[in-house]
Amino acid sequence: MKSYFAMRKSSIGKDKNGIQRMLLNNEFVFQYGPLDQGWWPDGLYTAPTDAALKFDVDKTKEMGFNMIRKHIKVEPARWYYYCDKAGMLVWQDMPSGDLGNGWENRPGILDHGSDQNRTAESEGYYKKEWNAIIDALYNVPSIVVWTPFNEAWGQFKTVEIAKWTKEKDPTRLVNTASGGNFHPIGDIIDLHNYPHPAMPSPDYFGKEYALVLGEFGGLGLPIDGHVWQQKNNWGYQSFKNKTDLFNKYAEFAKRLEQLIPLGLSAGVYTQTTDVEVETNGLMTYDRKDIKFSEAQMKSLHDKLYQINVPVQK
Repeated sequence: MKSYFAMRKSSIGKDKNGIQRMLLNNEFVFQYGPLDQGWWPDGLYTAPTDAALKFDVDKTKEMGFNMIRKHIKVEPARWYYYCDKAGMLVWQDMPSGDLGNGWENRPGILDHGSDQNRTAESEGYYKKEWNAIIDALYNVPSIVVWTPFNEAWGQFKTVEIAKWTKEKDPTRLVNTASGGNFHPIGDIIDLHNYPHPAMPSPDYFGKEYALVLGEFGGLGLPIDGHVWQQKNNWGYQSFKNKTDLFNKYAEFAKRLEQLIPLGLSAGVYTQTTDVEVETNGLMTYDRKDIKFSEAQMKSLHDKLYQINVPVQK
């Protein structure tokens, strides 16, 4: 019997301008990766083989990403093992539960956002399952962020849940509410903005929270012979060929280079693969066609990690 271990520290700390940054082992490392829903055309939430699980992680690494946001799903333990072995950072979402409620995606705005009044039974299942997920994945060193809520889906008692999550596991950052319905608790303020990159204002939010772009992009390109259906596929912005698609992606990567010195700590591009009618993946749903050259993408992404952001000691 063999095992392994890893040591790492996930924290926030201020840079030379007093802006909170996500830190890895007390140093700023820009975290950049795809939104990964882990869907498969033949098994939906179940990968066909163990090799298929590994393929997605390895391909993400080849493209030059250093993080994966595991979106609204918990994977088998093998998937996290492959992330550990590859040195891939992971943000782990809590799967959504119950119906949606009022969503306000603009941070700091009192308008549509609301916590849901879930039944006692519904609340109990959420708390039981979130506790079980953290217990099951606590020893996975690649996980550096917990995300209790996404885009207001079933979001309830936000302050209580975020506080409980942090107390349950103070060794990881808590991204309380990805994409909106932000509450002044947790480590991160997370903006979703499609298609182009943007970020929460460092002047308003940067003194207390790490600033992240939790979702953006969604550039769509249906590949004939690899689509779920022939018509009515979509992306947040659609293209007709790979060259135009890559040029727009490169434009977005350049914008990220500009935002990082201003205070951006992380970005999440939508998404790893096409998912049924969503044709905005880096790969097709069947993983047979890579829409972006791995080497070209890596050359863009390497520049993001080379931006020097000194942090206060």
